[in-house]
Amino acid sequence: MLGAIFGDIAGSVYEFRNTHNYHFTLLCKDSQPTDDSYMTLAVAKALMDTYGMDDETIKKALVKEMQRIGHLHPDAGYGGRFYYWLQAEQPEPYNSFGNGSGMRVSAAGWMYDTLEETLHAAELSACVTHNHPEGIKGAQAIASAIFLARTKHTKEEIKAYIAETFDYDLNRTLDEIRPTYAFYEICQKSVPEAIIAFLEGNDYEDVIRRAIALGGDSDTIAAMAGGIAEAYYGMPETFKEEALKRLPEDVKDIAIHFETYRK
Repeated sequence: MLGAIFGDIAGSVYEFRNTHNYHFTLLCKDSQPTDDSYMTLAVAKALMDTYGMDDETIKKALVKEMQRIGHLHPDAGYGGRFYYWLQAEQPEPYNSFGNGSGMRVSAAGWMYDTLEETLHAAELSACVTHNHPEGIKGAQAIASAIFLARTKHTKEEIKAYIAETFDYDLNRTLDEIRPTYAFYEICQKSVPEAIIAFLEGNDYEDVIRRAIALGGDSDTIAAMAGGIAEAYYGMPETFKEEALKRLPEDVKDIAIHFETYRK
């Protein structure tokens, strides 16, 4: 999960100031967690707290933790409809297919013993807000890629599964995508691109750099790609330390607990 958080932090300064320079500065003093990290932590805590429980209990916990952490960090860059949802007394899903469902799902890819459980948890994590089929699909694609990566499947196997199951075109290259790529905050236009960044990468840092240098919604693409890359390659301890160092104290313990919980 720290792989997703580090990707978000590294991409945070490039979200609205895109770079296509692969050799960009990976971290600077302004690199910080955004809504991607906070909601990733919220999902992780909810899933840990309700492991093995029924769907309604899990969904209630997801809503509770997203709202709790969202209220602690209200200026983290949430989308308009999601921000309204965070403030609602009785929040309801709003048929979104935004990439928020994919950016926050990485914990589901780590926690379960089977692909079926992983897909189900990913759906639950999405449907409390992003209950559009494309929103659910985006979450499931990222979570299943993480599950397959951590269970030692090859990139060819991961690519084949994602393409066949979710009908994403993964035969494009980042070089082909980049010239016309824009700022897309929807799953259909960012989840496949994040997976392609992972497929093209050679190690964890390389994946993060490729994801951010694509442009677009840089922090979210890097969070999604980084979650998969951590599961496949691992990540440098120095990057883990940087991610933890830049998390506020009121959520850092969730990340630390998850690192031990999933082992």
